[in-house]
Amino acid sequence: MTVSTADLKITWEKLPDDFILDEEPVENIDQPLLAAGLREILEIAGLIVTGILVAPNMGICATVDSKLVIKAPDWFYARNVQTLESKEIRRSYTPNLEGDIPAIVMEFLSATPCDEYSSKPTYPPGKWYFYEQVLRVPIYAIFEPATGLLEIYQLDSSGKYQVQQPDLNNHYWIAGVGLFLGVWQGTKAERTGYWLRWWDESGQMLLWGAEMVERERQEKANVQQRADRLAAQLRAAGIEPES
Repeated sequence: MTVSTADLKITWEKLPDDFILDEEPVENIDQPLLAAGLREILEIAGLIVTGILVAPNMGICATVDSKLVIKAPDWFYARNVQTLESKEIRRSYTPNLEGDIPAIVMEFLSATPCDEYSSKPTYPPGKWYFYEQVLRVPIYAIFEPATGLLEIYQLDSSGKYQVQQPDLNNHYWIAGVGLFLGVWQGTKAERTGYWLRWWDESGQMLLWGAEMVERERQEKANVQQRADRLAAQLRAAGIEPES
């Protein structure tokens, strides 16, 4: 599939099976934990169904002016993605060939200088330019885990990213996902700090598995406490409660 614009000729071609992808290690432990936390919430809520691709650090491919460009955002979400054969493993993702353009891509900033803000158009293009001008991803999120700063950019009618303002709850509506995205501070597993989390349309925060277990434990404990108080009141009144 080929898309021509005034300045670019963009072709969507499947990578050859023997193509060797660069395998760069993640920069720190924050990145995989943040990505896993975002996915876990969606999975528990039953929001990852057939045709949904949620991937961390996976290469998104496009051929720009006959040159292959691959960028691997720290996290992305795409719809209407073709399912693979049972024994096939997805190594990369080519939009418009395998499924929709991602509804959102995310980058997690670190101390290492990167090109999350780079709009360099020459080969290889910067990430900002690739997401905005080549992929035309509707929403680009840049998150700084150390400070909790979340920047949301949305593609406007002119094809340029414009910074978005949060709502009164400091959340951002992500239309392609159908949820609000925001920052939460706390502890999960071995990491304490700022996290990205999802909220539903009613403003309820979607929970991780451990939080759901703890909530259920607390609810059972509250029920038992009420039962114990009632039994004590009955005994005080000379009535032996039924066992």
